[in-house]
Amino acid sequence: MTGEQRLAILTGGSGGLVPGIAEALADAGFAIVLTARGEERLAQAAERLADKVAVPVTGIASDARSQASVDALASDVMTRFGRIDVLVNAAASSTPIGGAIEEVDVDALIADADVKVGGYLRYTRAVVPAMKSAGRGHIVNIGGLTGRSSDTLSGLRNAAVSHLTKVLSDQLGPFGITVNAVHPGIVLTPHLEELFAEIAKERGTLVNVVEDEFRKDIPTGQFLTVAQVGRTVAHLADAPDVAITGQSLTVDGGYSRGVYL
Repeated sequence: MTGEQRLAILTGGSGGLVPGIAEALADAGFAIVLTARGEERLAQAAERLADKVAVPVTGIASDARSQASVDALASDVMTRFGRIDVLVNAAASSTPIGGAIEEVDVDALIADADVKVGGYLRYTRAVVPAMKSAGRGHIVNIGGLTGRSSDTLSGLRNAAVSHLTKVLSDQLGPFGITVNAVHPGIVLTPHLEELFAEIAKERGTLVNVVEDEFRKDIPTGQFLTVAQVGRTVAHLADAPDVAITGQSLTVDGGYSRGVYL
């Protein structure tokens, strides 16, 4: 990459929405660093992305649960590339944790929050010195709609993401650094398609019947695509100024019904 090319780090980079978000950032001209704990899956994700985009793509392993590991990642990126312009925090467990209070696994719930909320704080802490030195930077935290509902206890991590986003935006705004959260709605991914298939099998019905049940609650009548979420993140990451910061943006086709002032 050239000295003028901006660089984005994306955590949770081996799967989920992250490769699609990274593709949108690459289309906006950012060199990409994907990071995740599993080296083999990370290398595969980086290779697949590199085949699709015209910017440099690098995979560097790190563990969201370890400040030392996260600091080493930031140091490595600065040594190799000399800059960090954007951080997209997305590392998280994909398994919801819920159930009756008498049966809930509290330790698992806290460990889950440590990966997402603790991880977001650790990565932010690691990249802030480089961003402060540059006098600019954009941080985008990927949350989720469970933070605005009582469906599952593990939604507390997404509520916490909104809170830490606001706190960090207060702290970092004076240094030209924006911090925003993006809460995706129902995104059509292979994981979701598998879930629809499982529900259909359990009910003895067709997959399209299950899909229609979910789709009817979305005002647009459409599931989101990863690309749509990616374009929203890229818009925040590509902002030329600090006008939008401290915000929790819902990208859900109108699925959320609450009024947030």
